[in-house]
Amino acid sequence: MSDKNTNQTAPGGMLKWLDDRYPLISTWNEHVAQYYAPKNFNFWYFFGSFALLVMVIQFITGIWLTMSYKPSADEAFNSIEYIMRDVEWGWLIRYMHTTGASAFFLVIYLHMTRALLYGSYKQPRELVWLIGMLIFVVLMAEAFMGYMLPWGQMSYWGAQVIISLFSAIPLVGPDLALWIRGDYIISDATLNRFFALHVIALPLVLVLLVFMHIVALHKVGSNNPDGVEIKKHKDAQGLPLDGIPFHPYYTVKDSFGAVAFLILFAFVVFYMPEGGGYFIEAPNFEPADPLKTPDHIAPVWYFTPFYAILRAIPDKFLGVVAMGASIAVLFAMPWLDRCKVRSIRYRGYSYKLLLTMFAISFVVLGVLGALPSTPLYTKLAQIFTILYFAFFILLPYTSAHEKTKPVPERTT
Repeated sequence: MSDKNTNQTAPGGMLKWLDDRYPLISTWNEHVAQYYAPKNFNFWYFFGSFALLVMVIQFITGIWLTMSYKPSADEAFNSIEYIMRDVEWGWLIRYMHTTGASAFFLVIYLHMTRALLYGSYKQPRELVWLIGMLIFVVLMAEAFMGYMLPWGQMSYWGAQVIISLFSAIPLVGPDLALWIRGDYIISDATLNRFFALHVIALPLVLVLLVFMHIVALHKVGSNNPDGVEIKKHKDAQGLPLDGIPFHPYYTVKDSFGAVAFLILFAFVVFYMPEGGGYFIEAPNFEPADPLKTPDHIAPVWYFTPFYAILRAIPDKFLGVVAMGASIAVLFAMPWLDRCKVRSIRYRGYSYKLLLTMFAISFVVLGVLGALPSTPLYTKLAQIFTILYFAFFILLPYTSAHEKTKPVPERTT
């Protein structure tokens, strides 16, 4: 950029005073105004910005909820009822938060799907993928601990089941479960530490990881549906020929998408906030009772694929290992996929079939995890658990020998 142009865009007044002391304008330019993104982004690229939007909704509504919530086993359930019935607009804030939890996982799963479709985990974006997976794990911990806070029947017994799984770990299991509970049973101590982690510790970690995720992404540049590097072809000013500034082009596009998303989000909040029992289960409208077990204990829908894998294996310890492995193996995707082509548009049929099998198995496991355990459902869960892991087992071989289509030099 010439000196003349620099002078024309230089800030003045209070903004200049601030920019002289803090890199406000340079940060804005580096990560928004002068960050060049591929010009062929499609529908799948909305979900990253949607995830940021939902995170802001969760933070704001969560802060408002903590103003009236009581993290005590004697008062937690009644404080939720107080929020719903007596706090002005409390019902709306609470339903926005519970709906937001499901919306968060929905957009994260779709965001991850886009990465699998277009190879966004491949070199040089391995670190972007790894940080994203850490965000996913922290988000699961955040959601699980938040799920316990209403202190309803499903909150209590869901926590009982999940925490008891840690006791299956050899040698350290019982002590680890005791440390997580803070007591020999699920009690007030458990609720207090889960509240502290949900409200303070994990959100701080989440914000840090999201910041690192965005910085790492902007360091290597965004991927695109063609899977080609736009930095290879630049004009005389060194700007990518197939790129456009993120602002105003994608800020406007993402704003339009955000409005559409918020309309759908509002529809769910106002007309079906319980999600047919999938967002808030019926037993959670009853106070926690250690002496009364719900007829069917199951986690919220976004945990059910991994819960189905857990239940598919009769041995408790092996079930815990399989459930952990189903998440951990995703971290290895950049090294399991040996194909040099990124985008599914130019990949062979083997990857398309494997990815379709993986997607179907994940959805079916999610359905099975929400259903009561029966011999038939257990057998189906075992079959689809095998198919789930088959994707990762077969991928190194099939991707190394994959017949691919010619990849264009520039974006189409």
